[in-house]
Amino acid sequence: MNKKKIVILGGGESGCGSAILAKKMGYDVFLSDRGSLDSKYQEILDIGGICYEQGAHTHERILDADIVIKSPGIPDSAELIQNILKKNIPVISELEFAQKFSSAKTICITGSNGKTTTTTLIYDILKDAGFNVGLGGNIGKSYALQVAQENYDWYVLELSSFQLDGMFDFKADISIMTNITPDHLDRYEYKMENYIKSKFRVCNNQSTSESFVYFGDDKAINDYIALVPDDVRSLRYSIKDDRSNAFLEGDNIIVKVDEKSLIIDQKNIKLKGLHNISNIMASAIAAMLAGVEEDSIKKTIENFGGIEHRVEQVCCINNIIYINDSKATNVDAVWYALESATRPVVWIAGGTDKGNDYSTLFDLAKQKVHTLICLGMDNEKLIESFEDIIPNIFDTGSMQDAIYAVSESAKCGDVVLLSPACASFDLFDNYCHRGEMFKKLVREMVTTNN
Repeated sequence: MNKKKIVILGGGESGCGSAILAKKMGYDVFLSDRGSLDSKYQEILDIGGICYEQGAHTHERILDADIVIKSPGIPDSAELIQNILKKNIPVISELEFAQKFSSAKTICITGSNGKTTTTTLIYDILKDAGFNVGLGGNIGKSYALQVAQENYDWYVLELSSFQLDGMFDFKADISIMTNITPDHLDRYEYKMENYIKSKFRVCNNQSTSESFVYFGDDKAINDYIALVPDDVRSLRYSIKDDRSNAFLEGDNIIVKVDEKSLIIDQKNIKLKGLHNISNIMASAIAAMLAGVEEDSIKKTIENFGGIEHRVEQVCCINNIIYINDSKATNVDAVWYALESATRPVVWIAGGTDKGNDYSTLFDLAKQKVHTLICLGMDNEKLIESFEDIIPNIFDTGSMQDAIYAVSESAKCGDVVLLSPACASFDLFDNYCHRGEMFKKLVREMVTTNN
């Protein structure tokens, strides 16, 4: 009997994990990457005995596949993907493929902002409570690789809209929607409705035995709530509405699920800002649904200090605070960062624009930002958007130039905020690379000045 042929497009974390799992499950596996493979992924593929190519796509071999798993970074509009679909070859995501071989329960988190914080916090809560749990999706180790090599009872998965687009039969036991604001519209024909519908795929295939947890203060979610299957249990959290499963009452975060209740005093938590309060609410509801005891949930939440590259304080020197918010790749994420600033701001922004509308930032920028340092290969749109709002604007094409501009403009009592509102791919490998470069150069500047 001939083995089914599976082609994997993209040789990063997701693609290599898929290849290892596919090989283990008896598929004829071929991986193709138009770019250059990282040496660590080449080693994984070589050790696994997996056939692969890099630097080009062999179309004849790809179009001979029975199934194609594509990297979330490859748009459906790409000519190769369109040719695959014309041949009626299924094109799926790593997560769709991996779940076919896993009996573990899943908690799946999506949204425009707050995904990584919520995902990491839920994972920490379950892990601290003694659950046998893995972390994956758009964060951490490949879900497929873990399915191939581990034996977890639970997975906490961060899901981007790109991953959701390739999921058809996948079903979450607990799905979470943190919020929906404009993002990645360049991948969705610049239509917000298309992006929203993509996000709601997180609750596809759920029924009476599964739960959907959502932020009830979000207009887009409420406008499209009818996309949630009728028989799914829906649980709501809200900053404003005390009829929700989680809400604010004075200084206390109140969480109620079935007969269980939890009270957390905001003064005892390290995460600050209303956006993080909502992330805590979502995490607590999910953990209670998963069966974690209330005292254990409370303890982990109070000890949780946040994640790297998300409003991360790098250092303070000469009374200037440096904040790495490189993960803020859309306008809404930047809004939260600026809103929480209590000092005059030197703001570093820019990169690959995703169809951004910067108008929601105008009021905050006028109130708080005295200098904008544009960091990107093409800063024209950013400059035009803020030239009548922010007094001082620098146009830079490298992180080194941006940090030099910081040294020229930041004053005692300021905060220097890297919060780009854009993707990183014009100058950096990803937002992590951008954040690491910022931190490295800031620390070097601090060392030089001492």
